[in-house]
Amino acid sequence: MSARIYDSACRRCPRLADFLDRVSVRHPEYHNAPVAPFGDAAARLLIVGLAPGMHGANATGRPFTGDYAGILLYRMLERYGFSNLAEVSGADDGLWLTDCRITNAVKCLPPENKPVTAEIVACNAYLGAELSSLASGAMVLALGGIAHKAVLRALGLKQSGYPFAHGVEYALPGNLQMLSSYHCSRYNTQTGRLTEAMFDAIVGRARAYLDGQG
Repeated sequence: MSARIYDSACRRCPRLADFLDRVSVRHPEYHNAPVAPFGDAAARLLIVGLAPGMHGANATGRPFTGDYAGILLYRMLERYGFSNLAEVSGADDGLWLTDCRITNAVKCLPPENKPVTAEIVACNAYLGAELSSLASGAMVLALGGIAHKAVLRALGLKQSGYPFAHGVEYALPGNLQMLSSYHCSRYNTQTGRLTEAMFDAIVGRARAYLDGQG
């Protein structure tokens, strides 16, 4: 991927940069920096999450690794042939993804896992570059409303024309397809807002769509 989709030294958001500095004092062994996208450079499935978790991606340096949200995600990715592992343990566990890449709308850990609008906007150019690197016929799987809206923003599309809901699917410019889901967070899965069957159906739809593209 030749487009600039990530900057390991990015400090354009003062609140996030300051927060990472403070976290690095408490947890010097953590990654404590912007988290790079992970997976197949030629992927036709781009999964867009929200942001790194404190003791997850911010610790391990890999999206959805080390926190609860990754449990369901990687189980489904392995089930549908996108991952070689159903359970991940850390950045050195031997995980590789096939035809799939995972990124976040915001690359740095936000306080209380809640980025503000200015931070989402500041990071959006990286997501835009990543979307532009996708081949025609690719699918974007947006996990949660913030990721859904960040994809639309990165493509210059009006939010009102593509409202978020679990299971909605839209054709996007550049012959891209977007499928959206509730985020596979601990809160959503433990409250039953997102069940394993619901998420299985989402990832299965992504697999079926890509299989239909040849």
